[in-house]
Amino acid sequence: MKRNHFLFYFLIALTSTALLFNGCKKDDDPVDLTLSTLVANDIDLNGATSPSNVPLEPVITATFTANIDPATATASSITLTQDYNGVSIPLTIEVLNNVIKITPTEALGGGTLYKLDMTSAILSTDAKPLSNTSRTFTTAGTFSPMGIIAHWTFEDNANDVVGSFNPSANGVVDIAYTAGRNAEAGKAATFNGTTSIIEIPNGDQLINTHDFTISFWVKTNSEGIEHGHFVMGLGAFYGLQFEIFGGYDGAKFAIQYEMGDGSTAAEDMWFPAEATDASNGGWQGWDFAKSLSIDEMMGKLKDNWLHVTYIYDAAAKKGTLYYDAEKMKSFDFNLWPEEDIKRTAVGLKYAGQEPDVVNELAFGFVHSRAGTMWDQEPWGGYDFPDANHFKGQLDDIKIFHKAITPNEVQLMYESEKP
Repeated sequence: MKRNHFLFYFLIALTSTALLFNGCKKDDDPVDLTLSTLVANDIDLNGATSPSNVPLEPVITATFTANIDPATATASSITLTQDYNGVSIPLTIEVLNNVIKITPTEALGGGTLYKLDMTSAILSTDAKPLSNTSRTFTTAGTFSPMGIIAHWTFEDNANDVVGSFNPSANGVVDIAYTAGRNAEAGKAATFNGTTSIIEIPNGDQLINTHDFTISFWVKTNSEGIEHGHFVMGLGAFYGLQFEIFGGYDGAKFAIQYEMGDGSTAAEDMWFPAEATDASNGGWQGWDFAKSLSIDEMMGKLKDNWLHVTYIYDAAAKKGTLYYDAEKMKSFDFNLWPEEDIKRTAVGLKYAGQEPDVVNELAFGFVHSRAGTMWDQEPWGGYDFPDANHFKGQLDDIKIFHKAITPNEVQLMYESEKP
């Protein structure tokens, strides 16, 4: 009997020791590396549905079940890809214990789908690999390419919602903020055609660049107007201006460019009705022109919303104009005469000199009120009510220091159109 009791207690003790040993062994085993949470700021990226409201400057935080080997969390194992063109977004990657912080080095584009990939090259400090993991998200707003420098939405003010290009203290005169092209677009800035103006200081910082894009929505109001519209201007042709002709039969950009020797020269992107190019009687540098009839041109420029985009590609030395995402006209400085200095153009450059013009971007007129150029001209002096003041609405003015692609122009238009 005693012997049976001894064997019973011996087996219990042996079993307990085995269980204790096995328990300790499991506690010491490396933990599998899995993703616990993934957030962009406070937005969950790890849920059942892909979020569509991620901010343009997100901080993405990935938390795991084990500490991460920092040497394995790199740009080759963590990628963020722009869906529509497959471009990989540069990232800053930081590791702290079981957390990886992922930050794009510049603001993302608006209304754009992105894919975040984390591969099995990511290891825990115990050399456990992460299973390949992918998540998608869409940024907030309508589509806008990366690299935007300034954006004026005119939602009850004239502030730049991206950067710091806000109007001066007295730089908003007789502007109303009224319903825009559709409900999603919100409000637009409305100009009365006699005194309305918005003035943005330090305009040179907006155009002193090699590559350049400006995009905006404009709708003229022809009621009571018998002249052209100076829609906007930074020192007129000493910087950048856009005007619509009085007969609504054409429009033009006048822009100052920097040459290879540091000098500057103005060049017009002139786009009238029945436009020509080098193939049918136009200037040798105009390599494309869409010939619109006067009625077709008026249909775009008179009393209708129009999406205008102008792009300068410095490497190609080429300027291109789009209306409603359709290519209208382009020029190529490489096609200028061989001796012409414009063949050396390197980019845009503000060349204004006071008192003629002042370094302020004006919406609603050809230059700001502080300039004296054309002050005595009935068509060009701000103080003349019948001068070429803009009458109508402006909305979603965007400036980029890059040459956006035709696909990006199309996507932007499609996401914003009435």
